[in-house]
Amino acid sequence: MIHLLLSIVLSSFLFVIFKYFEKFRIDNLQAIVVNYFVAFSIGYGTTTENVHFTEIPAQPWFYGVLFLGFLFIFLFNVMALTAQKAGMSVVSVAGKMSVIIPITFGIIMYNESYGIVKILGILLALISVYLTSKKDSSNFDSKYLYLPIILFIGSGILDTTLKYIENNYVSDGGLELYSASIFFVAGLIGVLYISVLSFLGKVKFQFKNIIGGIVLGIPNYYTIFYLLKALEMDHFETSTVFTINNVAIVSFSTLLGILIFKEKLNVRNWIGVALSIIAIILVTLKLG
Repeated sequence: MIHLLLSIVLSSFLFVIFKYFEKFRIDNLQAIVVNYFVAFSIGYGTTTENVHFTEIPAQPWFYGVLFLGFLFIFLFNVMALTAQKAGMSVVSVAGKMSVIIPITFGIIMYNESYGIVKILGILLALISVYLTSKKDSSNFDSKYLYLPIILFIGSGILDTTLKYIENNYVSDGGLELYSASIFFVAGLIGVLYISVLSFLGKVKFQFKNIIGGIVLGIPNYYTIFYLLKALEMDHFETSTVFTINNVAIVSFSTLLGILIFKEKLNVRNWIGVALSIIAIILVTLKLG
C-alpha cells in the first residue's frame, strides 16, 4: 500500500512543479526532455540487474518500451494542445477518466472481480474526477473534441500497456531498468523533436529549463516506479490500483492547489472530492 501512496503523492506534486514552471517561465518541452534523461539515470543507476546499457535492446520488453516511449512524448504534446484549446479541466477529466480502459482490461484479461460494490465505486470515481476538475468557466470549442478523445484513449492504452508488459516480460528485480528505459526512449524522441524545432528557429535554450528538468525528473521517475510496484501487490487487483491512483491524484492535487496556490473550489468541486473518498473506500472493500 505504501508504494501506491507514494505514487499518488509524487504524482500530485508534479502538478505543483508545473505550476512553478509557469511562474518562472520554464519551457515545458525542454524541461520534460531533460526530466526523461534524469529519470533514466536514476533507474539505470539503481537497477539490481546486471545488464549493460548496450544489452537493453535484447530485453524481451524492449519493443514495448519503444511504443511506451513514443506514447509518453505524443501524449505530452496532446495534453499541451488540449490545455490550450479546451482548458486544464478538460485535460484532467480526459486523462484520468481513461482509467476505465485498464480497469476493463484487468477484468477481461486477468478475470478480476467486478461485484456491484466495486462497480459502484468505479462509477463514483469517474463522476468524482469530472466534478473535481470541472471549473465554473469553460470556453470549450466542440471542433476540438477530437483532442480529449485522443488523450482519453491514449492515456488508457499507456496505463494498460505498462501493466501488461510489466506482468508478462519484466523479470524480478528488473523494474528499475524497465522504467528507466521507457524514459530513455521518450527522451531520445524528445531530443529529435526539439532538434527539428531548433532547426526551424522555434526553440530558445535556457539553463533554467535544465534545472527545471532535474527538479521534475526525480519525482517523475518514482511515480512510474512506485505505480508499477503497486501493480505487483497480490492483495490489490489492477482495476483497484488504477481506480485509487487516478481518483486520489485528482483529489490530492486539487487540495494542494488550495493549500499552496490558494485556488478556489466551487460546491461541485467539493462534492467531487467527497465522492472520491467514498469511491476509494468502495473499490477497496472485499465485497462482491
